[in-house]
Amino acid sequence: MLYQFLRPLLFSMDPESAHLVAMMGLNQTAKCKALHGPTPSHPVNIMGIPFPNPLGIAAGLDKNAEYLPGLASLGVGFIEVGTVTPRAQPGNPKPRMFRLIEEQGIINRLGFNNTGVEHLLENIQRAHYRGVLGINIGKNFDTPLDKAHEDYAYTLERVYTHAHYITINISSPNTAQLRQLQLGDELIVLLRTLSDTRKRLSDIHQRVVPMAVKIAPDLTQDEAKLIADQLLKFDMDAIIATNTTIDHSRVQHHPHGREQGGLSGAPLFDKSLQMVSLLNSHLGKQLPIMGVGGITSPERARSMMQAGASLIQLYSGLIFQGPALIHSILKAL
Repeated sequence: MLYQFLRPLLFSMDPESAHLVAMMGLNQTAKCKALHGPTPSHPVNIMGIPFPNPLGIAAGLDKNAEYLPGLASLGVGFIEVGTVTPRAQPGNPKPRMFRLIEEQGIINRLGFNNTGVEHLLENIQRAHYRGVLGINIGKNFDTPLDKAHEDYAYTLERVYTHAHYITINISSPNTAQLRQLQLGDELIVLLRTLSDTRKRLSDIHQRVVPMAVKIAPDLTQDEAKLIADQLLKFDMDAIIATNTTIDHSRVQHHPHGREQGGLSGAPLFDKSLQMVSLLNSHLGKQLPIMGVGGITSPERARSMMQAGASLIQLYSGLIFQGPALIHSILKAL
């Protein structure tokens, strides 16, 4: 109810400023426990991790782990922070984020803007967050593609003991050439490097941290199946479907519909749902699927899980509808 009152004010600001104000406000309201009602319990065990419920926050909402107290107060079963890169980077020039209000969609070309892995780890330690935490990692924009595996391995090593699971982001459309890591020799080199790095880290820390790989919705069916097969070969623990889409055909009529960048929110749902269904049909129970993209209602959340997702995540739906969406989904599960 409070969010619906505040939304017009937030939407009068540019999207990045509104995001900052909303997230800082959420951190402040988290201090008032009286505002938080009981959360429906739907425990699940995925990747060997006990999740209080299968609904989580997608990467991108809290890139630097600055808002863990506020997000934890919403009743979600897990939070994924990032995408984080080895070194801090500003991302792409502004403006780089555009609301498509009538369609409940967002186009962004942020470009992995973040304050770097060391600062993210400091924020995590400061927050004392005790829930399930995923950390989403990527490469710096100026790291050549043939050196990308080194960025991922370095960041994996830095975040390893701080995460319940780690997501390998190779599907953002806003870092040049990044999506090439999803296919061919580039994918094999990356997965082999990460698998070897994790084996070494698990020996040191006596703990195997699950790894998930996040893929694009714009892959062909054959490409998606090939990726899934490689994830099995290199002992990855989950696949996340999907990232944002470069297909803007559903929003071409909107004033911002032709902006460059990845499209998220309601217009993405059908693509993400189809990818989850395809992966589920191909993989069966061999690899858990995390469904994300356009979940804007309890009905869409149920559809995503019926299609084969073991876990689901919110991003754009939360921006347009606020925290009430979380409770309505959890009640419906």
